[in-house]
Amino acid sequence: MYNTIFPARQESCAILQGLSLTGRVFIYSKNDMIVGVPKESLAGEKRVALIPAAITALKKAEPEVTVLMESGAGTGAGHPDAAYVEAGAKVADDRDDVFAQADVILQVRTPGANPEAGALDLSRYRPGQVVIGFSDSLTKQKVVERLVERNVTWFALELMPRITRAQSMDALSAMATLEGYKAVLLAATRLPRMFPMMMTAAGTLTPARVFVIGAGVMGLQAIATARRLGAVVLGYDIRPAAKEQVLSLGAKFAELKLEAAEAEDKGGYAKAMDEEFYAKQREMMARWVADSDVVITTAAVPGGRAPVLVSAEMVRGMAPGSLIVDMAAERGGNCELTKPGEELQENGVTVLGPLNVASTVPFHASQMYAKNISTFLLHLIKDGNVQVNLDDEITSGTLVARDGSIVHPRVREVMGLAAPEKQENA
Repeated sequence: MYNTIFPARQESCAILQGLSLTGRVFIYSKNDMIVGVPKESLAGEKRVALIPAAITALKKAEPEVTVLMESGAGTGAGHPDAAYVEAGAKVADDRDDVFAQADVILQVRTPGANPEAGALDLSRYRPGQVVIGFSDSLTKQKVVERLVERNVTWFALELMPRITRAQSMDALSAMATLEGYKAVLLAATRLPRMFPMMMTAAGTLTPARVFVIGAGVMGLQAIATARRLGAVVLGYDIRPAAKEQVLSLGAKFAELKLEAAEAEDKGGYAKAMDEEFYAKQREMMARWVADSDVVITTAAVPGGRAPVLVSAEMVRGMAPGSLIVDMAAERGGNCELTKPGEELQENGVTVLGPLNVASTVPFHASQMYAKNISTFLLHLIKDGNVQVNLDDEITSGTLVARDGSIVHPRVREVMGLAAPEKQENA
């Protein structure tokens, strides 16, 4: 018999019991905050929102946080159920149990960032439940509306402001670090030449020439990794401040002499420029692309399509055997020829459009993400509850919805809604 007192937790009870379909009983104090971590449902997604080591920090909260994992949630990242039990978590065999019992749901991909498989979870979210994770809240408008209808308090980590206080919670930057590293490895394994210069008995092997477009977190990591492998690296970004960062890694900086003073928003993210700017940029960049063995593109604009920076004509101007790794493929691609998730050949040049790259290094991706999301959760917890302090830039900057309404100004703007009314703290 399946006996449950959910969907709503009954805080007036001295003891809260959840009896799963498998007969497992979990007993919590009425003051416990229950944090649920479902298994990621996107095909190929191996990351997990919490690793066992992160549970230790959560259990130090006052009152103690209880973590309820869906069985198998950490397997893809190298963390079996037994490791979670040893760290003090509970493990539920049934996905419904996790959603029914948890006050807070932590995910890598909420339905916004996982529209198809995530749609199956929409009915599982409960009114008043707190949901935290990547959400693609600026682009997946229909999913945003459906999740808001569930009357949850919803935080989107991709909206985390890039300020000093939020660095340990910045999951987008953490994943970008791994993606920049992996982009270079993809290039190194596919390029028909070695990266470093080598002196051999058969003669000198010249180093590969790598051009990295976009010197944000991902681009800078790509530059650093390519330099470690011995390549000659050239970097470019429209943001004036990027030049010093590129040079500090031992790479050269492509001087394109374009006016781009307004290329960065107050949140530290790149802003979309007009098509005239991008056309001039492509024209001036063509020579650098033609001289490169590898081009790695990382330019993205939050909430919009990735700008096309490498035209088909520029690809055809590269030497046969050259390679483009388009890390903006999930946003349409920086290369005109990119097909997301596919590989193609054009005039002897290979164009890669990899997707979900961070999930290809799930152990460390999960380690970093778990640190980000658990730190953010602890930031929200006050007196044993999640408290919404809208005077705090981190909280207000990531809060998408509460009480059945979209409250984030930028999300409302892209959805064509009026500015939100003044919200009260909770």
